[in-house]
Amino acid sequence: MSVTVRNVPPLPRRAPDGHKGTYGKVLVVAGSRGMSGAAVLCGRAALRSGAGVVQVACPADVQPVVATAYPGYTTLAIRQHADGTFGDSAAGEVIELARAADVVAIGPGLGRDDATVTFVRRVLADLSGATVVLDADGLFALSPFRDDFTKRTTTFVLTPHPGEFARLTGKPVPGTDREREDQAVDFASRFGGVLLLKGAGTVVTDGVNVYRNTTGNPGMATGGSGDVLSGIIAALIGQGLGAFDATVLGAWVHGRAGDLGAAVLGQTALNATDLLDYLPAAFKELETHW
Repeated sequence: MSVTVRNVPPLPRRAPDGHKGTYGKVLVVAGSRGMSGAAVLCGRAALRSGAGVVQVACPADVQPVVATAYPGYTTLAIRQHADGTFGDSAAGEVIELARAADVVAIGPGLGRDDATVTFVRRVLADLSGATVVLDADGLFALSPFRDDFTKRTTTFVLTPHPGEFARLTGKPVPGTDREREDQAVDFASRFGGVLLLKGAGTVVTDGVNVYRNTTGNPGMATGGSGDVLSGIIAALIGQGLGAFDATVLGAWVHGRAGDLGAAVLGQTALNATDLLDYLPAAFKELETHW
């Protein structure tokens, strides 16, 4: 299959008369009892990446935790099961919230019980309009990826690590860089969205275009790093970038923040909250090209 290798797109310039509505409304659907941090990291990353408005929808039990963790986003308490995960009847609430959003990031810290899988599938089946960034437990809910989700009206951005990708495809984990790229391109061309396959030399593809990321380091292999990436990509989509370009730029910025953090802190001590701290410097480098 013939593909076009792409470079990092430019960061959109901020409008002199812009306001928070100019830069997109991001809805983050994340968290459960014991995994509230995933919702916090994703929401904070979206704000750090330029989103105008960020709402975090989370189960009612963890809403106070998520709300007090950061003042910049708003939080929404969604009805839940007794175990602190999204309840069966919560899909309708989330779909209504998504109607007012430009982009929805769903998956971090949701859990993997059967009711949560049903919740995710109901939300994704009924969403229309907003682009969806799907990660972590959201990917689990769609594994293996079946044809019923190829007939949809919204764009999906999937961000699996190699193990999650193997669950999506039903194939063994790709063993070489060439296999990773070939399988990623084939999958993206069939499901009709954007795929970011994590790992050393992250691959981003929509089945026609391919980007191979060069930023990042092993210190980023730590819990919460992917939650930050989801928030970055969602924020860039909200600011008007197309799904492929936003995912490419998000991969670069995420890795660059990790590289800047590792240069100061070292790779061993680097963690996901450090990525949030170094996102401003990474974005500032891109702003020098304005």
